[in-house]
Amino acid sequence: MAAISTGPSSDPAAGLSTGGSGFSGPNSGNGKGVGKTVYRFLSNLPTWILWGLVALWLTPTVSLFANSFRTRDAQRASAWWLMFQDQSLTLENYQQVLTSEVAGGMWQGLLNSFAIALPATIVPIAMAAFAAYAFAWIDFKGREWLFIGTVSLLAVPLQTSLIPLLQLYSGGAHQTIPFIDKTVTILPDMSLAGSVTAVWLTHTGFALPLAILLLHNYIVGLPQDLFESARIDGADHFQVFLRLVLPLSVPVLAAFAIFQFLWTWNDYLIALTMIGGNRAALPATVVIASLAGEFGIQEHLLSAGAFVQIFVPIIVFFALQRYFVRGMLAGSVKG
Repeated sequence: MAAISTGPSSDPAAGLSTGGSGFSGPNSGNGKGVGKTVYRFLSNLPTWILWGLVALWLTPTVSLFANSFRTRDAQRASAWWLMFQDQSLTLENYQQVLTSEVAGGMWQGLLNSFAIALPATIVPIAMAAFAAYAFAWIDFKGREWLFIGTVSLLAVPLQTSLIPLLQLYSGGAHQTIPFIDKTVTILPDMSLAGSVTAVWLTHTGFALPLAILLLHNYIVGLPQDLFESARIDGADHFQVFLRLVLPLSVPVLAAFAIFQFLWTWNDYLIALTMIGGNRAALPATVVIASLAGEFGIQEHLLSAGAFVQIFVPIIVFFALQRYFVRGMLAGSVKG
């Protein structure tokens, strides 16, 4: 059985000096550079300016929310901040959005979004957690090169890979051997094109490199003494991962789950490319794009449809927000 690696240097204070070349806080130094001047200026900004930026950032969302309760004529006749003057607030837009006749299957679109987002979040996290632990604490031949190759996949552009992947899902992968003129099937045709499976498989593939990198940076920073104690108690790698690493990695797992779920839930390009014209498998994002109908005569429904679609991500974010900051800082401080 492969042994647990000694990992990185166990001295968290290595490289930190008490002299002038050591670690320095944000307020240290007497330099007069442009960077320090800008930093001091931004640090001394009044709080009301920051709240003003927040209000400015929220203005489009507030206007969208206000118009979701207004009729088509009211939206065209006056600005959204006059919504309380026209006395035309109604829930009719939401009622129309949630009826399959108008929305082209909004409820089905929400179910399809769940069918895509849940496996596209759970599967890469589960796979990346095992891989990150192996890269961090299992010493095997070629570990460094395999890790470098995995992380290098982050440089592959998503947009340029969609059509080759679609061809792979629809026809499989075949290679003709030169000279003997024989075709070998590498991957059979599984008829995945036009299904939600093709969408979440694509999301899983592109999420794995980033997930492995983030989880590796966290797991490799766990104290080495914990792993040595577990090995002395007779625990194997699976027991160490399940009973030690996994509970300690909850913050970073939750943080990545938030990002991955939001990305897959709000995705439009991958879903439209992989599913195509199969309306029964379209997620909510693609369904909302068709709410306006032909010639855009029902564009007033778009705001209501948008808020129906973002309701689930808001719940997910607030449910996991206590792990968010801890997960974002995971791996930044060791020891």
